[in-house]
Formats: sequence, structure tokens, C-alpha cells
Amino acid sequence: MLEGLVKEGSFKWLLGNRNSFDEEFEDMSKPPTARRNWILEFSPIANVVLRRCSRIIGISLDNLRDNFGVEASDSIKNPSRYARNFLEYCCFRALALSTQVNDYIADKKFPRLTYDMMLAWEAPAASSEPFPKLDEERTVGGESFSRIAPSIPLIADVITSDNLFNALTTSTGGRLQFSVYEKYLNGLERATRKFKTQSESSLLSAFRSPKGEKILEVDGTVTTQPVLQHVGTATWPGRLTLTDHALYFEPLKVMSFNKPKAYDLSGDLKQVVKPELIGPWGTRLFDKAVMYKAISLPEPVVMEFPELKGHTRRDYWLAIIREILYAHRFAKKFQFKGVQRDEALSRAVLGILRLQAVQELSHTGSVRNEALLMFNLCDQIPGGDLILETLARMFSSMDLDRTNNSTDGSSRYSISALVMMSNLEDAVGTSSIIPKETRLIVGEMVVGEITALERIVRDSRNSFKKVELAQETVNRVKVEGIDTNLAVMKGMAGVCICIAASVHCSIYGAYTMLSPRGAC
Repeated sequence: MLEGLVKEGSFKWLLGNRNSFDEEFEDMSKPPTARRNWILEFSPIANVVLRRCSRIIGISLDNLRDNFGVEASDSIKNPSRYARNFLEYCCFRALALSTQVNDYIADKKFPRLTYDMMLAWEAPAASSEPFPKLDEERTVGGESFSRIAPSIPLIADVITSDNLFNALTTSTGGRLQFSVYEKYLNGLERATRKFKTQSESSLLSAFRSPKGEKILEVDGTVTTQPVLQHVGTATWPGRLTLTDHALYFEPLKVMSFNKPKAYDLSGDLKQVVKPELIGPWGTRLFDKAVMYKAISLPEPVVMEFPELKGHTRRDYWLAIIREILYAHRFAKKFQFKGVQRDEALSRAVLGILRLQAVQELSHTGSVRNEALLMFNLCDQIPGGDLILETLARMFSSMDLDRTNNSTDGSSRYSISALVMMSNLEDAVGTSSIIPKETRLIVGEMVVGEITALERIVRDSRNSFKKVELAQETVNRVKVEGIDTNLAVMKGMAGVCICIAASVHCSIYGAYTMLSPRGAC
């Protein structure tokens, strides 16, 4: 038991390096009347989280409660919802400040802070279930993850948060463990570091720099994993680079790369990007390629991603290329320019970074890439067009505020995807997007309320589940039909004389009649 407590950090002060986290959990073991700065209406874990939020915001808990009483509506302050709504208010405000710090994702305390916020959200009130023993690991459910995580655009977004949660919990029974969540955030930190330090050839640098494009992914730099470009009957190995505006292929020469060929994803060129079969001498054998077609090209271009087994590499590239293409289509459809278009592109880029982080987790190999990329997902699920329309209305109501701080008496606190991207690029004095509303808002989240975007995503998800259930029923009926017809065929075999060496049956189990010559 002592070993477990030391492992959890509660007795670290015996060994030195005592910090506020240890003191908070030590305080939780005392009777409520003996605890310092304790709000009796809240659960132990909620009190711990509220203390941390208070320190981050720089305001005492009493003052935070006073501010909440002034800013929140009567419905949000309803006693039955007060504990959770006040907790959301403090968490969202603390996160709005925490994420303004460059490289906040690399802070070792950040995973624990956000994870404990999710734990507290599940049990905010003193009447909630008792806090478990410190040697027992408590896990997080999907509802609390989808409520807290999307308030930090780098970690999750409203549209794909459920799919992300499912990807992180495939091996843990639908509950998120801290160890998995911490690995995911560590993967995010590595993905953002790679994004900031992505290298490129001098040829591509000169070609790309006037546009200010951001490099998202590079492949073909390792000789054992080449990228092959097919145009007509010609094939070249080379390096493939994806930016937030275009796809570039640099043919490989003897000791260097040739001048890059650009394939625009941002223009109105009626582009088509789809999976393609490829093989030697024009045969269509291997499903390992991506085809790009546009009215600016005389013929389609095929990018092949050779690998010994499967087509995982190709599927990844297909998804991220489409994500950038669909983001530009979204911006063009709703005539977004400037900061609104940049916000749409930033969401696509952050989605790709999240996908890269998830791929590092060994147990998530079966996750579909499209399910974690918002524009890909909206292109596939029922009601996806309605989700994008709702997102567009939200973009249309956005204002630009250079300070990235609260306005109108601190009732709005902004965390936008564009601000996240600006922080990743170490920009100074960046802009932020703040909705024109008077509710308690942080990014896309509203304290104590379900936003229009969350509502339409929930409806679409329910519709998709119904479609999946209907498809499973159809598949099951087909399988059962095959089994039934196979039984009938076995019965017929006892009375039929078959001359043929084998009998070919249709997948729908049609009765097979044999002629005297053995023809089916």
C-alpha cells in the first residue's frame, strides 16, 4: 500500500521535491472541516481542480464564484447544475490562459491537469460518488472527454472527439486511462515539434516560400520506402511533400532531387483525389496508390506508396491530402477569406497532427484515418453537409480581437484553432477569433450549454449509428441466407448425380441445377 501511495505521488514529500499537487492530495485525506480553502459543496477531486484553476487564473475561488454569479444566467446557476457548471467555468477560463503559453503541450503537468478536469467533471458535487483510494486508477468516460478536450483545439475538436475517444480506448473497455492519455499528448508534442522543424530541399524552399505554406508531411526520403509517380507509362521515384495548399513531388536524380512538380489543392481546378490500383506494365493489381486529377493537367497523376503488406501508408496519405482539399473546398463554398479561411485550414492541420499522434499508439492500428479528420468525416457521414453549414455560420459570426483576452467584462474567453497554430509557430501578438455572443464561451464550448455545432454533430452521429445498425442487419440476413441455402444444397446432393468436378454457386445461394453434361 505504501509503495502504491509513493507511486501516486502522495508521499513524495518524505523523499523531497514536495509540490502543491502532493499537498492537495494530502489535504484530501483530512476530514472536510480540517481541509484548507475547501468548498463543501464540491467533491474532493473537484476541489483539487478548482484550486489549480484559481492559481492559473490568478483569482481566488471566492472571487471566481462572485464573477460566475454575475456573468452566468439563472438557468446555469440552477442548484441542480451549479457544481458542474461552475467547474466548467473555472476549467475553461484556466485552459484559455494555459494554452496561450508556447509549448504548453510539452509541460509535464498539463496532461495531469486536463485529465483531472475530466475526472472532476464526472463527479463535481460532494454528493457524487466518493473519490477512490489513491492506489486505484480512475478512468475517464466519453462524455467528460468530449466536454473538456475540445476546449483545447490541439487535443480534440467537437466533430471528431467521439471517434478520437474510441481510438484511445479500443483496448481499455471504453474508458480512458491516464497512461494512454499521457502517451497521446506526448505524441502530440512530438507531432508539433516535427511540424515546426520540418525540413525541405532548397529547390522546394525557393518554390514554396512566396506563398508561406506550412509543411505537414514528407515521404520518400528513405530508400527503402520510396514514393513512385506514374504519369502515363513513365515512372519516377522521388520525394512527396504535402503543405496546407498543395502537393509537391520532387523526382529523384542520381545524387539529388529535380525541380518539384506542384499539384494545387487550393484552386478551383475540379480536383479529384481517390485510391488507385497499380501494377507492372499497366496492370491493376495492387491497391497502393493515390490518383490526382485536375483540369490543369493533361492526364491524371498517380502516386504509389509501395509496402510489403496492406496499404496503410497509402490510406494515410489519401486521408491527409483529402483533408486539405476538402478544407479549401469548404472555404470556397462559403466564400471565406482571410482569417476565416485560415481558421478552416488550421482546423485541418490540427486534425492531421492529432492523427499523427494517434498512429503512434500501437493499439489503434484499426482506426480509420477519415474518422479523425473533420472534413473527411463530414464528407462521409449522414448530415455532414449540415455540420459544415453550422460550422460556417459559426465562422460568419466571428470577430477578430488582437488581444486574445476576455471582452465585455470577461464573459468570452477565446481558444481558436488559428490561435493554436499561431502558438505552434511561436508568433507574437497573434489574433484570435471570438464569437459575437454574450454567453460564457471558450472557443467552441459554452459553459453549461450544448452549442448548435455539438447538437448537429450529436444528431448526425445518431443517424450514422442507425445506418450502421441497418447495414449490420442486412449483412446478417445475407449470411443467414447463405447458410440456409448451403443446407438445402447438401440435402439435394444426396439425390442428385453430379458429373462435374466442382460446382460454383452464387453468393446469394441460388439453387444449382446440373445438366447431364455437368454444366452449371
